[in-house]
Amino acid sequence: MASAAVTAAVILPSSKSSPLLSSRASSICISSAESSVAFQRARPGRSAASSANGGRLASSVRAQVTTTSTEAPVKVEKVSKKNEEGVVTNKYKPKSPYIGRCLLNTRITGDDAPGETWHMVFSTEGELPYREGQSVGVIPDGIDKNGKPHKLRLYSIASSALGDFGDSKTVSLCVKRLVYTNDQGEIVKGVCSNFLCDLKPGADVKLTGPVGKEMLMPKDPNATIIMLGTGTGIAPFRSFLWKMFFEKHEDYKFNGLAWLFLGVPTSSSLLYKEEFEKMKEKAPDNFRLDFAVSREQTNEKGEKMYIQTRMAQYAEELWELLKKDDTYVYMCGLKGMEKGIDDIMVSLAAKDGIDWTTYKKELKRAEQWNVEVY
Repeated sequence: MASAAVTAAVILPSSKSSPLLSSRASSICISSAESSVAFQRARPGRSAASSANGGRLASSVRAQVTTTSTEAPVKVEKVSKKNEEGVVTNKYKPKSPYIGRCLLNTRITGDDAPGETWHMVFSTEGELPYREGQSVGVIPDGIDKNGKPHKLRLYSIASSALGDFGDSKTVSLCVKRLVYTNDQGEIVKGVCSNFLCDLKPGADVKLTGPVGKEMLMPKDPNATIIMLGTGTGIAPFRSFLWKMFFEKHEDYKFNGLAWLFLGVPTSSSLLYKEEFEKMKEKAPDNFRLDFAVSREQTNEKGEKMYIQTRMAQYAEELWELLKKDDTYVYMCGLKGMEKGIDDIMVSLAAKDGIDWTTYKKELKRAEQWNVEVY
């Protein structure tokens, strides 16, 4: 028996009485032994119709009636909203890495910054194809205390797929030199970060990967992309923004909104500041830029300006954006930032009667909440 479809108008409760239902796409399914009826409703917007119905929203609901079948259900393959078609992963593995060559290695933080961060470019000759948002592994030279080769460390790629030179033959990294004092008062240097920061042009470097799909950009060129980065967590966002504002592509032109929040301790630690400000000049309607400098800036309450503190100044606007199906959030950097951002969202969601933990899970399932922290 062929399926029959009907369209009906129904009155649904407002977001005050049923917030989750009104905020995200929802479905109601009624089944019997003979047939099933499924109602699907897309997320509505507030309109004059809501007040005309005493605060209730009139929505168009499509009912699909089908008879039951003894055949096995057809598995529907999920189509990703991200730019992952044809993406390459793990082309090079630890036992057979790609040998790249250091072309450029320059310090990009000021002399008075708390710590050194370096930008480096390696040759790939096009043999290590990657996508914006992916990572590569680096195997530092030398052996560990057990006499074995060092294990690889993963680093987010800081260049677009075309690379800093625009020829798809390089890959760039943004690396902070790790130096700290342990409990015994000894100075400890991170093996891989110091290896990379000390590289001279012409030196070889063993690369693996590329890996990762979590941080891939959305396909939609009209999307709103909110980027939350601390320190070297800026790397994938530099790759995004170069593609959006510094490059021309036949199959991609960004017309949406890119909003970057970058958190650092001092102004001398602001990474790629001049690049981002140039992008802002080129596309003022498509790029918003907010810095959070914790040791130098405070909010109106006198609190230190961390990334979540800066976001709180735009809390209502950000929350409204998060209710839309074409808004994507990407978070990269220190793990501690995640809790601070969650704290903001919990209170905002609660105002609409929404449980943030549940809502965030829905965003993750829809590929709209993407996190890579360490």
